Amino acid sequence: MQAIQALPGAVQAGFWGLVSGAALLLGALVGLRFELPARWVAAVMAFGSGVLISALAFELMDEAYGRDGLTSTALGFLGGAVLYTAATILLDRWQGGSGDQEGEQSGAAFVAGALIDGIPESIVVGLSLLGGGAVSLVTVIAIFLSNIPEGLSGAAGMKGNHRPGQIVLLWTGVTLLLGLASLLGYTAFAHAPAGVAATTAVAAGGILAMLVNTMIPEAFKEDHNWSGLIAALGFLVSFALSKLGEGGGA
Repeated sequence: MQAIQALPGAVQAGFWGLVSGAALLLGALVGLRFELPARWVAAVMAFGSGVLISALAFELMDEAYGRDGLTSTALGFLGGAVLYTAATILLDRWQGGSGDQEGEQSGAAFVAGALIDGIPESIVVGLSLLGGGAVSLVTVIAIFLSNIPEGLSGAAGMKGNHRPGQIVLLWTGVTLLLGLASLLGYTAFAHAPAGVAATTAVAAGGILAMLVNTMIPEAFKEDHNWSGLIAALGFLVSFALSKLGEGGGA
């Protein structure tokens, strides 16, 4: 960890963006190789949802509020939710007009869906390094956990009309783009700190909208008896890591 912290900030941002985004590729590889029970995937989704809720509340929103106050934070938060909702509506219309059956949508649609929520998440990773501080490991862990089931379900849905090599190539490209987004998030605001709070709040709003639209319903659908408890456990783990990080510089 110390060796990574010795690297220039932009390099660190790109590295941690790749780490969090690599979970998509990891999930895709597992989805190609194994037929995992739906309840296992739902459990990961539920846990990741709890982690992300804690991270956006105690890391992202708190950071935005501390930098620029309630009004700017609220506007950015609602703006992020609106942007994510509008993007998903457009994506749903695109998929609906493609003629594909459920579970066999085009690879481009899966990739677009991953980028809609992945890019703002990666930008936040880069923003957490501004000011010479260490990366927010809580945020990286939360994003990593939330990306695994997305890669799993994406690869499984693409099996019917894509070769394994194509699927791996697509998700590798997404991972690289997310690393680039994190790097750009750092470099774009390194000399313009005034926009950090708004961008962080926008990402928080988009992430919460994504959770309510996708991860939480999927987790509940497959394992409704346990999803709430697993999400609560994820929230508690993330909260504990956040508080420990305050004392340990994580």
